[in-house]
Amino acid sequence: MPARETSAVPHKPKRPANALALAVLGLLLEQPMHPHAMAGALRERGMDRTFKLTTGSLYDTVRALTRDGWIEADGTEQVGNRPARTVYRHTAAGREGFTDWLDELIREPSPEYPRFLSAVGYLGALGRVRAAGALRERAAALRERIEQGAEDYRTAREEHGAPRLFVIEAEYAAAMARAELAWVEHTADEVERGTLAWPEGADGE
Repeated sequence: MPARETSAVPHKPKRPANALALAVLGLLLEQPMHPHAMAGALRERGMDRTFKLTTGSLYDTVRALTRDGWIEADGTEQVGNRPARTVYRHTAAGREGFTDWLDELIREPSPEYPRFLSAVGYLGALGRVRAAGALRERAAALRERIEQGAEDYRTAREEHGAPRLFVIEAEYAAAMARAELAWVEHTADEVERGTLAWPEGADGE
């Protein structure tokens, strides 16, 4: 009796914990590329400020994604006398897994715990003068970040020709930074005017 034919079901790869993996998978959705080209694309789009990007971290991420079945080698590329570089692409399971993961991340807000959120609840411990000074310094840093982000966005769009959809995360980051700046400056104003109630005995320098 002939053996029953079974259709192969792609194995869903284990989701990586490293956020840089999301950026790598996103780039490979556009086209196959080698890690050096990935690093250049991420920097051109200003995404090296969103993800911790070093040569070591990028190659570690590529190796892990290959090991876990997200991506696979797709030949090599050589320019001039430079060493040949391995080009990577999505596996079938990796592409499906990436779009499922991305869909979930966009649909479902998940709790995030940035350091500022953890610290701002104890603002009163600084005293009014020190708290106001800390908030003003943060506001200055946020303004600088917003200006740099705008310049990176302009460079990516105008000089490198990146489609808006490929750098739309920069628009979101800018909107979030502007909202935080508005809150920080408003709160600093309240502290300096004395309209924000302060814990008794905690209003020193």
